[in-house]
Amino acid sequence: MELAGKRLLVTGGAGTIGSHLAERLLDANDVIVADDLSNGRREWVPDSAEFVERDLTDPEGVEAALTGDVDAVIHLAAAKLVDTDSPRKQFEDNTAMTYNLLERAREVGVDRFAFTSSSTVYGEAPSPTPEDYAPLEPISVYGASKLADEHLLSVYAHTHGMRVWNFRFANIVGSRLRGAVVPDFIEKLREDPDTLTILGDGRQEKSYMHVEDCLDAMEHVIRNADAPLNTYNVGTRTTTSVTRIADVVSEEMGLDPDYEYTGGERGWTGDIPRMRLSVEKLAALGWTPENSSDDAVRRATRELVEEI
Repeated sequence: MELAGKRLLVTGGAGTIGSHLAERLLDANDVIVADDLSNGRREWVPDSAEFVERDLTDPEGVEAALTGDVDAVIHLAAAKLVDTDSPRKQFEDNTAMTYNLLERAREVGVDRFAFTSSSTVYGEAPSPTPEDYAPLEPISVYGASKLADEHLLSVYAHTHGMRVWNFRFANIVGSRLRGAVVPDFIEKLREDPDTLTILGDGRQEKSYMHVEDCLDAMEHVIRNADAPLNTYNVGTRTTTSVTRIADVVSEEMGLDPDYEYTGGERGWTGDIPRMRLSVEKLAALGWTPENSSDDAVRRATRELVEEI
């Protein structure tokens, strides 16, 4: 699908990735942003986008946001905490939003649907992990909800004639990021420049990708992949450790703190200590990530130091 001259619904468009995506799509499209502002911020929604503040777990909220003149849905809205204190609500909310949107799309004749899934659907899989790895065994309710959503996408792609693009993200970083390791370190060092507490043992090793590269990859897949269900990993070929991220953040802030580790190989319940996605399927489609995980972290740190 070409991303020009379309009317597009971006759910979660007040959040980190969604707001950047909405900005980019507005260059050549009409964009509706639907968000309940539980994670995002109203000021991040581009002025030229149509904004609908709705709870998408409510079918009436979805009806207000998704009408028959929409050409495609790009669904980013989700309860994102991996270690949530309300796991049942997270699972029910995430699956309800996806089901409501898919069913409403079917009702009004919208047959293009993009979804942002997560590397957490793989669980603790060997690296680099390809899209056809099995069995998928998530270790967090967040990962389980994303996998359940993917199964719903499969039903609507194969039974109801939709074309679906499903993106399994690595760790996406950049401006407006909140509640993740880079902004967390910046905030901690602002409070105490001499000591930085690091969750786990600091050896957690994962792939990080800058949000602009992520959007490039998404756009390329939507334009070039045309199967009923198109599942692609979106990440880099490299990883970086939590301690290395602490080094980068400290360097960019001009600080030299002592590190204190909470211990254990996981930073929190449901944390996957090591993750690197295979991006060979994406490369075969003609798009290759150029920037390393370290590059992404450093660029994001510079952006976030300016705005936090």
